[in-house]
Amino acid sequence: MSRTDNGVEPSTGVVCGPDCSIDPHAVVGYAADQLGEPTVLGEGATVRGGTIIYGAVRAGSGFTTGHGALVREDTSLGDDVLVGTDVVVDGSTTIGSAVSLQTGAYVPAETTIGSQVFLGPGAVLTNDRYPIRGDTDLVGPTVEDGVSVGANATVLPGVTVGEGSFVAAGAVVTEDVPPGSLAVGVPARVEPLPERLDRPNDIA
Repeated sequence: MSRTDNGVEPSTGVVCGPDCSIDPHAVVGYAADQLGEPTVLGEGATVRGGTIIYGAVRAGSGFTTGHGALVREDTSLGDDVLVGTDVVVDGSTTIGSAVSLQTGAYVPAETTIGSQVFLGPGAVLTNDRYPIRGDTDLVGPTVEDGVSVGANATVLPGVTVGEGSFVAAGAVVTEDVPPGSLAVGVPARVEPLPERLDRPNDIA
């Protein structure tokens, strides 16, 4: 059992690295006994009030949440990942390092997100092309390294957003986006990346 810096004693379903901080009204290790695996939080993790993190979640060093975030089971997160206020990350998802998921973003099950990725406020990734209209396998998008997704954009199931590309705010991405491209509009059309956007994401 690990004691956090703010005096909170996590349940036995939690393994915390050094300098881990869990607010009193956060739930970490939810259903860990049923899932058979603890929640593992790396060094310097900060979990804010109202957040729920299931068992069988592994987060690297510098993991941080806003208030009211949800991270479901079988999710792996690298170092320096921000899961912002009211963000939902459903299970069976892999997220790289230096990723910023801003307020209200939604990441469905079976999604892969690379490193140095930004999801803007209200951005929605989806994993079911025809919801409740037939039996289909859930397949989330793949968001490769260095991608930025603007506020309120939507990325459809199975779509790959290529490395270094940029999805404009409000775009609805229905097809793969080649690396180093701009996706804009509804449905999104692919354009060359403007010079002012042709640079790496600066996610501290």
